[in-house]
This record gives sequence, C-alpha cells and structure tokens, in this order.
Amino acid sequence: MLAASGEAGYIREPLSVLHRPGILDARIPYWFPYICPDNERAYLRPVRNMLAFRYATGAGLRAVRTPTDAAKTANDAISFARYRREGRRPLLKDPIAVFSAEWLAERFGMDVVVQIRHPAAFASSLKRYEWRHPFGDFLAQPLLMRDVLEPFEGEIREFAEFERPPFEQAILLWRLIHHAIIGYRDRHPTWVFQRHEDLAAEPLVTFESLYARLGLTFTPAARAAVARSTDPSNPVEARHDRVLHRDSKASVWTWKERLTAEEIERVRVETEPIWKEFYSDGDW
Repeated sequence: MLAASGEAGYIREPLSVLHRPGILDARIPYWFPYICPDNERAYLRPVRNMLAFRYATGAGLRAVRTPTDAAKTANDAISFARYRREGRRPLLKDPIAVFSAEWLAERFGMDVVVQIRHPAAFASSLKRYEWRHPFGDFLAQPLLMRDVLEPFEGEIREFAEFERPPFEQAILLWRLIHHAIIGYRDRHPTWVFQRHEDLAAEPLVTFESLYARLGLTFTPAARAAVARSTDPSNPVEARHDRVLHRDSKASVWTWKERLTAEEIERVRVETEPIWKEFYSDGDW
C-alpha cells in the first residue's frame, strides 16, 4: 500500500532465506538474520546495490532453474531498471528483517515502520497455515543471541531440540519479535510504530497519516488502492496468505473464531507481560 502512489519501488522480503539473489546478491543462511556492525562486511555492498535498484544480473541468472524462475528474474530486472529510471525511493517490506532493522536504519538512513500485531492473531495465522520456524537458526547466530535474545536462550534451546506445534512456536516467536520491538521503541522515538488493528480499523485515515509522515503523496490512485484492498465488501477470510483484498476491519478479529477459548487464554498468559506494552485487557 505504501508503494501505491508510484513514488516508491517495492522490494519484497530480500532478507528471506528464499530471496532471489538478483535482488540481493548475498547469501542469507538463516531465517530472521541479524546484521550488525560486527558481521556487516558481506552485506554492505549487496544491500547498497539493492537500495539503488542495481540488479545483480549474473547472480539472478545463475539461480534460474525453471521457466518460472526465468520469468521472475526478467520481471525483477525490468522492475529495478524502471524504479531507477523513475528515481523511486526504495521500499523494503520484510518482517523477516526485524532483527536487522537498526542496522538498516543506521547504515542506510532508512525510515522504519514497525507493524505490531496482536499475539492471538499472530498465533492464529501460524496455526492456520501450519507455518513452522527452525529455532536453531537463532542459536546459530551468536551475535543475535548476545545482543537481543539472551533472556530467552533456554526456551529457544528447548524448541530447537524438540519441535513444537505451530501454535506453540507462534507464542514464543511473537515474544521474541516483540521483545525486540520494545527495545526499538525505547531507543528510536522517531520510528513509526503502528498496530495492525488500528490500521485495519481506519485504513484510509491511517494510511494518509503514514504517507505524510514518510514524505509520500497520498494520491487518488493510492487512496483507491487502499480502499479496494480493505473494503467491507471483501471477504473476511482469505483463501490463502497471498490474497490481500479483505474486509480489514472484520478480519483482525478472526482469531476469536479460529482459536478455542483455552488457546486464547494460553496465548494471553504466555505472552504477558510483553503484550501489555501494546494492548489492553479490552483487546482480548
């Protein structure tokens, strides 16, 4: 939605293990990578090139295995060339980059928007799609454990040794991510911290405010795109995670139907006191 005015060039999840190397010519070995001054050497030039929309053609071509890969590679190269030609601002959307947010902001002067989501909604989504996380990826990053996740080391080791169901994984993963977000909020008062529920309840008003805060123009085209994607006529539940058009105001509460009363109470208890930094009792 922040790219809907045509002023920003959209880059989707480049710090994912599954990212396309033409976009970011760097190896990402772990989910939720932590980049900081101590390990930045391998990432500085690739990230700088990505933010300048300089497509790594060689790396992109070497990764092609199927006709679909070839089509995506061509589309990425064409998009980067157009963004560069039009002088667009890079818009990096990447929840997987959450632990690297400070490095990205400090090294590249990025404006950071942090979206906060209700823990029960987060757990509900991971349960529905059966998304699992390899917690050993955290332990394999000693700098991340040292700087951010040390208070959770025992729990992380337990989850890495014995795989838990997606619902249980979601509870711990939400705590880890939002523990980091609390630190960001304390250290970076100029960053934007936006609750997903507030955005969904008043999408036009909130996006207009976000556009202004980020120096973007909330054009009629952008307003129309937000309206289409959030309109009450859209379905409350998406068929799969890539469907973006929903009744936004109603969709934020689907967790109350997906989760049992016992599961909701478990999320509430196990994510406290972190959730109290963002939500009140009335949000349950």
